[in-house]
Amino acid sequence: MNATRRASLALTALLLAACSTSSDDGQPLTAEEVDPVASTYADIVLTSYTDARVLAEDLRIAVDAFVGSPSEASLEDARAAWLAAREVYGQTEAYRFYDGPIDDPTDGPEGQLNAWPMDEAYVDYVEGMPEVGIINDPTTYPDITIELLSELNELNGETNISTGYHAIEFLLWGQDLSEDGPGARPYTDYVLDEEEATALNPERRGEYLLAAVDLLVEDLAGLEAEWEGSYGEEFAAAEPREIVRRILLGLGSLSGAELAGERMEVALETRDQEDEHSCFSDNTHRDIITDIMGMQNVYLGSYGDVSGDSVYDLVAARDQELADRLRDEMAASLSAAEAIPAPFDQAIIDDRESVQATIDALRAQTDTIVEIATLFDINLALE
Repeated sequence: MNATRRASLALTALLLAACSTSSDDGQPLTAEEVDPVASTYADIVLTSYTDARVLAEDLRIAVDAFVGSPSEASLEDARAAWLAAREVYGQTEAYRFYDGPIDDPTDGPEGQLNAWPMDEAYVDYVEGMPEVGIINDPTTYPDITIELLSELNELNGETNISTGYHAIEFLLWGQDLSEDGPGARPYTDYVLDEEEATALNPERRGEYLLAAVDLLVEDLAGLEAEWEGSYGEEFAAAEPREIVRRILLGLGSLSGAELAGERMEVALETRDQEDEHSCFSDNTHRDIITDIMGMQNVYLGSYGDVSGDSVYDLVAARDQELADRLRDEMAASLSAAEAIPAPFDQAIIDDRESVQATIDALRAQTDTIVEIATLFDINLALE
């Protein structure tokens, strides 16, 4: 999602969520109830950001090997490392939308990590335009550094994406010009031998790819540090109702406006490959699945080796039927997403019913998240 859209969504949700009404049972949330849930949530957040950073470091190793010795095999290894890194990062998106470290209005790195859609020609050559992009403009950009890429990200345009997972994805796969498969950038785009190279500026392309991955690692390490330190302390010290509001706002915003709306419904309406999330690698179906997995992790209080008191437990203590309903709706959303045939850019044309079924399931669970918020005196008005 572009920066303006992200900011608008977060601001609207926060302003509206600030209003409240009296609860039906008159029982305010207490620290005794919420503190164990908050502790589990913070453990899940920190552990998953740590995993995302470690997998980004693995990607850095694979990319370094590829750039140092380009071959079909080393390119495939780098692509596999990118796909592995996305599996965990997708599960972290449930921690967004409440101005936490990832979305901090001042220095939150989300737009630098995961912004899309991307104007590929801003970074590198595209079909019929072999000399475009930052990579092919050594006069304007003589030195490719992480500072430069950060400065150029979304500069003078929301699709001017120069950093993050999707810039790296484009550099590994290239444009997706196939109807039934991902992009097919040749490894020879990185070969320095002029007779073998298939694109201009292969050395700069390698420098760009390495810098982009370095910045990715740096941003993820920063999120890890904030949850382990200052923000983790601030989160734990917040009022019980505020802690629950943040957790539910992250779940509801991702489930509804972001995933069901921005990432799926828009693509279904336009039938345009450019509106899918991971369009170069054809990994969008996994993006959808991992986002839902991340919401389940939060709601059920379980991720990897971390488990404990959960939002489900908090809800069940007051309304067992409501707690079970959201649990079952999240399971239904995951099943619906898993039923979307890959690649997603063909499903929005040839298997639209499966995409719509997932959107409908996500909308249903979003409504239940809002109902749960109301149970706790939180007016979680979402777009």
